[in-house]
Amino acid sequence: MELTLYPFALKFRHTFTISRKSKDVQPLLVAELRQDGLSGLGETADNAYYNITVPMLMQAINAHRGFIEAYRLDTPEAFWEEMYPRLKDNLFALCALDLAAHDLYAKRLGKKLYEVWDLDPSHNPMTDYTIGIDTVENMVKKLREFPWPIYKIKLGTKDDIAIITELRKHTSAVFRVDANCAWGVDETLRNAAAFQSLGVEFIEQPMPAADWEGMKKVYEQSPLPLFADESCIVESDVQQCHGYFHGINIKLTKCGGITPARRMILEAKRLGMQVMTGSMNESTVGTSAVAHLLPYLDHVDMDGPLLLAEDIADGVQIKDGVIIYADRNGTGAELHRAF
Repeated sequence: MELTLYPFALKFRHTFTISRKSKDVQPLLVAELRQDGLSGLGETADNAYYNITVPMLMQAINAHRGFIEAYRLDTPEAFWEEMYPRLKDNLFALCALDLAAHDLYAKRLGKKLYEVWDLDPSHNPMTDYTIGIDTVENMVKKLREFPWPIYKIKLGTKDDIAIITELRKHTSAVFRVDANCAWGVDETLRNAAAFQSLGVEFIEQPMPAADWEGMKKVYEQSPLPLFADESCIVESDVQQCHGYFHGINIKLTKCGGITPARRMILEAKRLGMQVMTGSMNESTVGTSAVAHLLPYLDHVDMDGPLLLAEDIADGVQIKDGVIIYADRNGTGAELHRAF
């Protein structure tokens, strides 16, 4: 296979703030794999929380360029198994290659990716739209600027209940809350009780990932469902989260791509847990790949392209929360001609 890497730094529509940090630009890396005249695209993102940068991603992949370019793709799963020992310390890099391999494989079969798995997309969940931490006034402005049926609200301030109370005055949309590890046990239970009457559907990662004792207490007492994010990174974490969370949020970048994500989905469902996939602010390249997992999912957060002021590709479209697949085989993503 021929390998090409494309680094990007895309501006956000608004400064994007969560409990840990703010940023105005999202660095991304697109990987392209070509074989027999066909091309597959995959994407991954940098992330300060996991100490991942685009230069590190490129270095990790380029270290195995010789093997990749000598490899002849059979199935993406077989390719993932070959690459995992080489990139097990950088699953973000493995994700880009795995997505590209899935795109290429589906194109070779002349099918959309979800068709390769014999999935029915007729009951796909809608995606939420994220409102980052800001002044209440600005958060209200963002609601009005982007009317949407489901919002994910980033929290982790001393005024979280007041924020949700005020936002509720301006929309009847479903709210999901993401604290990004910012709360403790008492704060989580207090907030959950208040949010129950304010139209909040569930709370994502309320407490630090390492606080399993605290999460057990919260899980047993919370009136709202709790979803793991930072506590659920790789396949082995799914079993760990059972009995501590009601559901898991799978990020393709963190777990190493579609190949392990599908196994995580099936394991979570076996355990009776709800499943969603999340965004790492990917462009339409990575978001188009996520879209093909929708028939498996209970919820999805795939609003990356909506949060960005610019995009590098077309593919999946998102209208009022509804995901529309591109009329192309594979994931449907194609880089704009300028790139």
